[in-house]
Amino acid sequence: MTDGQRLFVGGSWVEPDGGHYEVIDPATERTVGWAPEASRDQVHAACAAAREAFGPWSRTKPEERAAVLARAAELIRARFVEYADLARAETGATTGTARSLQVGVAAARFQRYARVEPAEWAIPPQINEAGPMGKAAVMGALAVRQPVGVVTCITSYNNPWANPAGKVAPALAMGNTVVVKPAPQDPLSVYRMAEALEAAGAPPGVVNVVSGRSVAVGAAAVDSPDVDMVSFTGSTAVGQRIGEVCGRAIKRQLMELGGKGTAIVFDDADLGSAVAGIGTTFSFYSGQICTAPTRVLAQRGVYDRLVEQLAAYAGRLKVGDPSAPGTVVGPVISAAHRDRVESYVELGRKEGAAVVAGGERPALETGFYVGPTLLADCTPDMRVTREEIFGPVVCVLPFDDEEEGVTLANDTDYGLIDYVWSADVARAFRVARRLRAGGVGVNTVGRNMEAPFGGFKKSGVGRDVGSYALHAYSEVQAIVWPG
Repeated sequence: MTDGQRLFVGGSWVEPDGGHYEVIDPATERTVGWAPEASRDQVHAACAAAREAFGPWSRTKPEERAAVLARAAELIRARFVEYADLARAETGATTGTARSLQVGVAAARFQRYARVEPAEWAIPPQINEAGPMGKAAVMGALAVRQPVGVVTCITSYNNPWANPAGKVAPALAMGNTVVVKPAPQDPLSVYRMAEALEAAGAPPGVVNVVSGRSVAVGAAAVDSPDVDMVSFTGSTAVGQRIGEVCGRAIKRQLMELGGKGTAIVFDDADLGSAVAGIGTTFSFYSGQICTAPTRVLAQRGVYDRLVEQLAAYAGRLKVGDPSAPGTVVGPVISAAHRDRVESYVELGRKEGAAVVAGGERPALETGFYVGPTLLADCTPDMRVTREEIFGPVVCVLPFDDEEEGVTLANDTDYGLIDYVWSADVARAFRVARRLRAGGVGVNTVGRNMEAPFGGFKKSGVGRDVGSYALHAYSEVQAIVWPG
């Protein structure tokens, strides 16, 4: 192999037509490696290879497909530390995050979808009073999950292991073939995943990986006539463009888009729990995650104390080298993104928000760091309150009563994950049911990985995770017969 990474197309490692580009460590600003720049023709070749492999793979017994996924999980675990070190270098994630929430979750997802689940289920017989022959008939029916076909998986930069695994594993389990287009900032980890799947016995063409900085690479992976479905994680703006292309060709979509998670904190809340949960915005991927509780609504009776405790919490977090023990907040993905996040903090100042923690660039020699930042005295119409910042920045707004809290929470274009903190669990669940969000955490920011995941409004289309992902990557066919 050359010094640069090759593309993975049709079971072969292929030199890229567009040469290579540099992958930068966000913490050290050094070169991690050289990623391949695919041409449009090479992307379409990958889609064609996936199309050719689809027939045989879709007819493979589910148990055999599951065995490939299980072996891939074992191979990933066998190189756990190596892969986590690469993920840390590509993304700037802390060592703990890279190991547990990136590589660890990826291996767990391959293992999860190695569990074969029923692909068909009987439907109760129905008596048709007047059938096509003019007389009553008893009709039986069977619902069968069938693979969609070729799936393009376009993944996010914040987690180059768990995010692709959450797409690839259930898609392959259902008998689909995939073309993975990783984020340009950190694609090298996805190629390591492809190597594991190849070694695990995935036949040629079942898994393909193409990368590039040009938007033409992703566009080709979406518009190829060989592609039946697009699974995308990323910004709402890009998702809208992908949706337009898919709509014209009637391609299936699974979209996990932007978020502006609202945390409603009532007067009777356990403030320690609320602060720790909201504080994950500062530490979890340095705020680069769409599920983060970045928009906090605090009831007036607790507002001042919550702001004070959040500011103290932010001030205690160690910012710096993500490989160093004790580091909690690493860098954001790039210099350009750091500038974007900093511009939002400055915008908040101009809009009248009070910067009560952070707001200054950490004094570190290298790296794209943004210190944990807390903006208080925000109002519902501020851009920092309404737009996704995607960094370690939290905005706090006051509210008076439950009705106002729910109204403010729903006053957003997004609706991915919201949160409610209250000692009155009945009230918390009542409020949760009124929130226009795909998921709601009650007194927690934790997730159940078998629960459906997806968004309302501009936060996405469709649901995945657990068994829901098997539905997401399949079509349901009805087979009917006279009983």
